[in-house]
Amino acid sequence: MLEDETWQIISCAMEVLNTLGHGLREKPYENALVVEFGLRSIPFKQQQHFEVIYKDVKVGEYIPDLILFDQIVVDTKVIDKITDNDIGQILNYLKITDLRVGLILNFKRSRLEWKRIVL
Repeated sequence: MLEDETWQIISCAMEVLNTLGHGLREKPYENALVVEFGLRSIPFKQQQHFEVIYKDVKVGEYIPDLILFDQIVVDTKVIDKITDNDIGQILNYLKITDLRVGLILNFKRSRLEWKRIVL
């Protein structure tokens, strides 16, 4: 499910990491990804708002970093390693956005760490 699209995103992330280097905060990576997606004509939305509903009542809001191809939630991270907590978080994001595929991109080290999650 959306394997080709996932690889396009990962390719962009590798380009960003190779160009910027590792160890910055998350936002520069997110913004650089947006530039790279634009250069490659990959459709994306940045910081789109979604309501969090509990028993028909809005209790909050979720704003994912990026949504690509109107189908993939992308979360940029600068963390020691992707953990079960991060995977649980993206699973919640998928439920909130009603999407099926999530991708965690970790820019902490010189080699990109990523995890693809399918709901």
